[in-house]
Amino acid sequence: MNTATNMEMRAFVVVVEQGSFTGAARILGLTPSAVSKLVGRLEDQLGVRLLHRTTRRLSMTSEGELYFPRAQEILAAIEEVEAEVAGLHAEPRGHLHVSNSTGFGVHQIAPILPEFLRLYPRIQLELTATDRVVDLVSEHADVTLRAGTLPDTTLAAMRIATYGRTICASPAYLERHGVPRHPADLAEHACIVFTTPTARVWPFQIEEDVVKAGIKPIMVTDSSDMVLRLGLEGAGIIRLGDIMVADHIRKGQLVPLLTDCHQPQEVPIHALYEAGRYRLPKVRVFLDFLIRRFSDPPWAVRMPGTGD
Repeated sequence: MNTATNMEMRAFVVVVEQGSFTGAARILGLTPSAVSKLVGRLEDQLGVRLLHRTTRRLSMTSEGELYFPRAQEILAAIEEVEAEVAGLHAEPRGHLHVSNSTGFGVHQIAPILPEFLRLYPRIQLELTATDRVVDLVSEHADVTLRAGTLPDTTLAAMRIATYGRTICASPAYLERHGVPRHPADLAEHACIVFTTPTARVWPFQIEEDVVKAGIKPIMVTDSSDMVLRLGLEGAGIIRLGDIMVADHIRKGQLVPLLTDCHQPQEVPIHALYEAGRYRLPKVRVFLDFLIRRFSDPPWAVRMPGTGD
């Protein structure tokens, strides 16, 4: 049996990751037919079918499911060895897949990416953003950025920054419904929350005790950006990370509430990646760039109170 080449194996892996020959062709700089031929050649060499092909979708065969994770490991090892041989100071290049949570990705990562691409023009970025809890390994990302408690994982983790949460509402909402002065007042207000159970419990420091107030929302959504938009439109009171609301507070579009007793609950943001991949120039410079840009977080500003 002939041994599969790096290119044939990579073609198969990228097809699975992208979900189509067209998507893989875009990443590899080939035509879809050329990618299909590479995968077909690999299947011929192995003597098995790796993919089910239909006009609607691609899916892996049982043999493909067995072959795919091992092929990923082999290609990652090859990439690491080549990077070391070429030297850590070689110009960073290649495809870099970064997975983000929606809030952090849209409001903090996206604004700084033009600068990153100017610094490293030979890196091609692929970005995914989701608020869903996902299997970090199955995302096939070089770097995964996640906020909150770290999952039980074998991946390496680098702390990028921290942020707090703020309770706020638009001036228009407060003009119509008044300003809550005590956590108990929230029961008389329209509150909008994210779908997770913890999003319905807002902590407050009352004298020497931390009191967790249960919120009965008038609206629930699985999108943090939807919560923000509803708050900006005056639909109700929201509680979101400063990474999303700080700029709107600076502009006067949102007003922070209950700042004398609300507990912001500092949240860490980590970059997760396979331990050996930090040696890859494209991964290393991206992580170093994040650390540098967020050493003085743009959301860490002194926010005005509501006043009396």
